[in-house]
Amino acid sequence: MTHHIRLPDDRVAILGALDLERTPDGIRPRRLPAWTRPRLHDGWMDLVVSHAAGVRLRLRTAARSLTLGVHVTVPRMDAGPLSASFDLAVGGTVLTRVPATAGDALRLTVNLANARLIPGPPETVRFDDLPAGDKDVEIWLPHSATVELRTLGSDAPLLAPTPPPGVAWVHYGSSVSHGPEAPAPTLTWPAVAALTTGAALTNLGFGGNAMLDPEVARAIRDTPADLITLKVGINIVGRASMRERTFVPAVHGFLDTIREGHPDTPIVLVSPTPFAELETKAGPTIPDPETGRQRALGSPGAGALTLTGVRTLLAKVVDVRADPALRYLDGRELLGPDEARALPDGLHPDPATHLLMGERAARLLLEPHL
Repeated sequence: MTHHIRLPDDRVAILGALDLERTPDGIRPRRLPAWTRPRLHDGWMDLVVSHAAGVRLRLRTAARSLTLGVHVTVPRMDAGPLSASFDLAVGGTVLTRVPATAGDALRLTVNLANARLIPGPPETVRFDDLPAGDKDVEIWLPHSATVELRTLGSDAPLLAPTPPPGVAWVHYGSSVSHGPEAPAPTLTWPAVAALTTGAALTNLGFGGNAMLDPEVARAIRDTPADLITLKVGINIVGRASMRERTFVPAVHGFLDTIREGHPDTPIVLVSPTPFAELETKAGPTIPDPETGRQRALGSPGAGALTLTGVRTLLAKVVDVRADPALRYLDGRELLGPDEARALPDGLHPDPATHLLMGERAARLLLEPHL
């Protein structure tokens, strides 16, 4: 490679990250600002914030070949092989997908404190046969892995990066939005919707951790956005972390904080996609030892939340606020009950369903605001 730079560099824009953590060898993108990290009491939340869902490098060049020096850490709940990939897109079209072949493996257990890091080497990811001429290139990072960015090589000079042309879209949600079941970073449903419409995505989908944390609301408040979508409810019901008495004020408070920085920005409040086990029964959920699927325990007491109840409450929040730039979308418009029941675990989109939801999200969430 004729041109070789260390990252970060002003000629390479890093999109979708709200923090770049400095390391001795480079930077790690994180999806919440640095000031939030001491407040992330939950270890799982800290882990998924480090995952690069929706994070991508944007650069302009006439290069026909690019190399990216990285050190990837991939979490695994079993002893399976590492699985992560880098997607290169030009003009919103994915041209090349390169799997990661090295890096650390983080072997996880239900108790994160017992996680075991199996060290692996860094590697250089190579993209060849790019189109001739000056072009805007985006390299999407593995969406369910922590990525240390080290160097970028090119066989032509890097020019000043152009800003992404589409609307700035900030999306908040759970693992359904984070998308670990998707086989590649541009195949999660938010990425599919963004590439379909040209939107500039910031994906704040945090697996297992869409808990209306005030730090996340403040981060969204301070992030430029033309459209904000908030997919709320499944983690709160699934962990039985709130009752109706606390859930409704928490939603209002989340919206109030965002409105401090975005008084007129369109916001879409999206209720959960279906999950039969929690539709009319309260959480928390536990794995069924026979099927492996989640089973609801049905926490007793007044105000226990179900998905059916949450949808009613979210619609009422939007109605009460009478905010002309706030609207409600029933999550069952993104994925129907029969479609969800056909999923392997009844909740998380499989690869085909990510594509389906991405097409619907483009139409229902983004196209009204283009």
